[in-house]
Amino acid sequence: MKPSMKISRARTTGLFPKKAAWVTLIAWTASCSMAISQEGLLLKDFNPKSMLKVEETLVERAKFPAIDIHGHLARMDPEKALQIMDDCNVRVLVDFDGRWGDILERQKAKYRRWPGRVIHFTRLKWSAINDSDFSEQMVEQLRDSVTAGARGLKISKALGLYVRDETGKLIAVNDPRLDPVWTECGKLGIPVAIHVADPDAFFLPLDKNNEQHIALSRHPLWHFQGKDFPTKDTLLQQRNAVIARHPDTTFIGLHVANRPENLAEVGALLDRFPNFHVEFGARVNELGRQPYTSRKFFLKYQDRILFGVDRGSMTRFHYRVYFRFLETQDEYFSYGGNLGRWRIYGIYLPDDVLEKVYYQNAARLLKLDQNVIR
Repeated sequence: MKPSMKISRARTTGLFPKKAAWVTLIAWTASCSMAISQEGLLLKDFNPKSMLKVEETLVERAKFPAIDIHGHLARMDPEKALQIMDDCNVRVLVDFDGRWGDILERQKAKYRRWPGRVIHFTRLKWSAINDSDFSEQMVEQLRDSVTAGARGLKISKALGLYVRDETGKLIAVNDPRLDPVWTECGKLGIPVAIHVADPDAFFLPLDKNNEQHIALSRHPLWHFQGKDFPTKDTLLQQRNAVIARHPDTTFIGLHVANRPENLAEVGALLDRFPNFHVEFGARVNELGRQPYTSRKFFLKYQDRILFGVDRGSMTRFHYRVYFRFLETQDEYFSYGGNLGRWRIYGIYLPDDVLEKVYYQNAARLLKLDQNVIR
C-alpha cells in the first residue's frame, strides 16, 4: 500500500483527529504553554542550567607572575589582599585609590610591610574645577603626589559624565583646562589610566532590545541615555582628541578602551596612537563571548595589552576566571558577573604572549625591573 493510502485510511479509522479536534488541541497546548511561562517565572529570575558537558580547567595561579594594573584597595584588608595575591601569583597590584595628600600617605602606610607589592596612582581633585587656577593646582598636586610615590594618574568616568562646572555644564574629556595635566604626566614619565564612558548598551534606550536590560534595571544610575548625557561616541571622540594632542604622554584605555564590543575599532586606535595601550579589567565578559576575534586581537597587539581585573573586593575566583580565559581552551563557562546573561570561552594564548600581557608590558610602562617580577 502506498503511504498516501495509509494516511487516508488512518483518518477514516479515527487514528487522526478531525480538523476541529486539531484546532482544539493546538489552542489547548498554546494556552498551557503561556500559563507555564507566565505563572511564577519572571525574566529576571530565569537562570537556566546548561546541560553541556565539556572539559573544565581550574587555573589556580597565573602561569607567569602577574601585574594587576587595575585594582581598588580602599576597602580591602591589607593582609587579605596580599594573601590572595600570593595564592594567585599576582606579584604587583596597582591601586587606583591612592588619590593625593594624606589619603595617599595612608594608603601607602597600609602596605609598607610588603615593599614593591602595591603601587599607587593618584587622581584629580574635581571639587576645584571652578577655581580660576584649577590647572595650576592640579599640576602642583600631581608633582607632589609623584614625589610622595604615586606612579601614575587615574581618570574615572566621572569626567564627561558627572563633573560639572558652577553653571551645571558637564566638563568635557578634552576640556583645555586639563591639557597642562596631560602634558605634565608626559614630563614626569607617568601613564594616565583613563576610563571614559561605559558599555555600549548603557547609552541605548532601556527597551526590549537592550542586552543589559536586567543590569540597568537593577542599577539605574548606570544608564546614560538621554538629554542629560553626551552620546558614547562623543565621549570617545573627546578622549581620542586628548590622546592625539599629547603624543608624549602614555595613555592606558581602561576596559579595552571602553569599546570591547568593537575590537576592530580599538585596534584602529592602537594603530593610530603609538602612545596608547589598553587593559581589560571587568570586560572579560565581552572578550570571552567573541573568542576568535579576541585571540586575534591579543596576538596582534600583544605588546600593548595589560592585565587587569578591576575588583573593589578582590577574590580568588575572579582572578581564576581571567587566568582560565587567557590560558585555556575551555568552552562556555561562567565568568561570575552580571553584565550579560551569557558564558565565555578561553583564548589559549601562547606563553610568549602571556608573559607580555601578564607582566612585561606593565613593567615597561611602570619602569619596574622585569627580572624582579619574574
